[in-house]
Amino acid sequence: MEKDLQLFISNSNAVEQTFKGKLRKLLLVDKLSNTTGLLILLLLSAGLGALIAYQGIIAGALIIVLMIGPPFVYAIVVFPQFGITVLLMLAYLLFFVGRLGIDFPLGTVMDGIQGLLILGFFIRQKRDPNWTMFKGPIGTMILIWILYNITEVANPVAESRLAWVYTIRAVAIVMLTYFVFMYQIRTVQQIRFLLKMWIGLSTFAALYAFKQEFIGFSAAEEAWLYSDPNIKELLFISGHWRKFSIFSDPVAFSYNMVVSSILCIALLSYVKERWKKVVLASLTVIMFTAMLFSGTRGAYVLLPAAMVLFVILKFNRQVLIGTAIAGVGILFLIMVPTTNSNIVRFQTAFKPNEDISFQARKNNQKRIQPYILSHPMGGGLGATGAWGQRFAPQSYLANFPPDSGYVRIAVELGWIGLAIFCLLMFFILREGINNYFFIRNPELKTYCMAMLLIVFAYNIGNYPQEALVQFPSNIYFYLAVAIINITRIIDDKEQARNAKLEARPEAPLGAI
Repeated sequence: MEKDLQLFISNSNAVEQTFKGKLRKLLLVDKLSNTTGLLILLLLSAGLGALIAYQGIIAGALIIVLMIGPPFVYAIVVFPQFGITVLLMLAYLLFFVGRLGIDFPLGTVMDGIQGLLILGFFIRQKRDPNWTMFKGPIGTMILIWILYNITEVANPVAESRLAWVYTIRAVAIVMLTYFVFMYQIRTVQQIRFLLKMWIGLSTFAALYAFKQEFIGFSAAEEAWLYSDPNIKELLFISGHWRKFSIFSDPVAFSYNMVVSSILCIALLSYVKERWKKVVLASLTVIMFTAMLFSGTRGAYVLLPAAMVLFVILKFNRQVLIGTAIAGVGILFLIMVPTTNSNIVRFQTAFKPNEDISFQARKNNQKRIQPYILSHPMGGGLGATGAWGQRFAPQSYLANFPPDSGYVRIAVELGWIGLAIFCLLMFFILREGINNYFFIRNPELKTYCMAMLLIVFAYNIGNYPQEALVQFPSNIYFYLAVAIINITRIIDDKEQARNAKLEARPEAPLGAI
């Protein structure tokens, strides 16, 4: 009986091997270029044609997704550099694509890409384990911050658990991309590519804002602007529309123009070729001018503030002369008499006591202070803003306008959450300053400084507005934080390699 069983198993294996061999020959060797292959293709095309004929464009779109989706998912997981590039590009183009009339859950796609990158991170850890990014002060504080946000689900005073569900997704997944960047970005060539892409996307956004300012909005943008009276109330000021370029709103647009200008200025201090200096200087002027079209007062003070830190870090004659010239230019814009609505709004940013909206925000903050002090864990994640109005419209916080990233944290997560977040920002800035002075490679030193200035600007901008909640700022902020540490890691390896080469004994002359 054992012989019969062995014979049956061997025959089954032979049949299976024969089937696999035929399938391999059909798909890989013949590439469907035979009678069987042509018959399969004919049946497949007839079936797809019938499906589209009866179900319409939805079926066609679904077929395209099924054809492109699996290879796309595989590429993101297996080739993380491709996945990171796609993530950073879509973070910039998300709302631009959405306004083209494509009715698709693009935000869910972004969450999916981030999830796939995190999955790829853990898969690669099995082959090439490296958990050091979790041990530093920044990694530790990020994990503490994520854990604290998770515990907010048990906040006894929270009005809605669904608001927490919708908000924690944006908080936790976005912050975990820091560890993906830390693990996957390992060379200076990768950093160069990502920064070039960043500048390229920002240039496109700035030029598109010029188009909106001098040519006008597209039909889809016009439809969106008039779709809700609240949009017109926020964006139509003194007979002039605030521009938002390819972003969700003028705030996200203006902040991205500021940080991209800072990036160009930092690189300007490193490059030697004259044409590169001209290009970077021109892009800085273009982005700064485009920022004025946004009408966002909170963004106007960020570049001068970042330049103060820039002078402190890179104290030399060339930098002093350049910042002095820029300072004179900004001072001229502040003082010059004008009827241009963009420049008038820019001037009011430096006169906050004369700004009615600034005074209203101060009054709101004073009104909410007793609530913050009496609720150490806050009113619950997602208690304010759109999610609060959707899931708990009757609550006290649902209609409170935080108008500030720090105020939102204090209201939703309490003074405990605000303290943790401030500690996180402190450690990021401290690591950036320390790394800048430790790094010896001039190129890596410049990249570290650029990211430090960007993080510094975002932190200042997070007070008058919510700077870190919208695409692409939320993704690019943690990219900047990761590069602050990556530059130090690459430089340390470079210095260790150079030390080994210097310590190697010279070969005797007779051995040459």
